Amino acid sequence: MNINIQSKSSIPIYEQIKNQIKDDIVAKHLKEGEPLPSIRALAGDLKISVITTKRAYEELEKEGLIYSVAGKGFYVDNPDTAYLAEKKVQGLEQQLDAVLKLCKEAELSKQDVYDMIDILWEDERC
Repeated sequence: MNINIQSKSSIPIYEQIKNQIKDDIVAKHLKEGEPLPSIRALAGDLKISVITTKRAYEELEKEGLIYSVAGKGFYVDNPDTAYLAEKKVQGLEQQLDAVLKLCKEAELSKQDVYDMIDILWEDERC
């Protein structure tokens, strides 16, 4: 499992971990029943606190994405990935709505926005 932490991000580290694992589950990169690294192992790999990793796993467990087996660890559950994907799209629509409002406030034309999207879409950093 490859988790990238952005230390200068405004998103808390536990949430970055949670989101990346969630994305891997939705994309089916992590399969049902697949074990996750132990809390200590993941914390060690990422060089972060065990408490931070524990919180990320607890959040994922609350959302029904993973489950724990006492003394054995955490495993990928069998979530409704279609529902999770739809929730992600809804979140993107809300973010896009906010961006479009800012574009209108800046008096950008629809074509300006399309051009901006085209340029950014081709950018390797996206």
